[in-house]
Amino acid sequence: MINEYQYIVDWEPADRVFVARVTEFPSLAAHGDSQEEALREIRGVVEEVIADLNATGEPVPEPLCLRQYSGKLNLRMPPDLHRRLAVEADRKGVSLNQFINMKLVQ
Repeated sequence: MINEYQYIVDWEPADRVFVARVTEFPSLAAHGDSQEEALREIRGVVEEVIADLNATGEPVPEPLCLRQYSGKLNLRMPPDLHRRLAVEADRKGVSLNQFINMKLVQ
């Protein structure tokens, strides 16, 4: 299961190390002198945390790649922004939904 989580490795110039994080466990981080070492370290930490969660009967976060999404999103926005977007969508000859999707993909 640890292979299915989303890992990110960044260079931290202040500490001069690579820091790896896992999106599904935002409080976890590990570092290393190389990207590979940082990734190896965080994967080990995740493995230990999952074992601890399983041992105590706590829920283990589901990997993002396994989550199901409906494709529907309810979004609140200020009325003036709603109006501006609707006008712009109308000018382009598309629905507001299509227009917002186009904007999000950019």
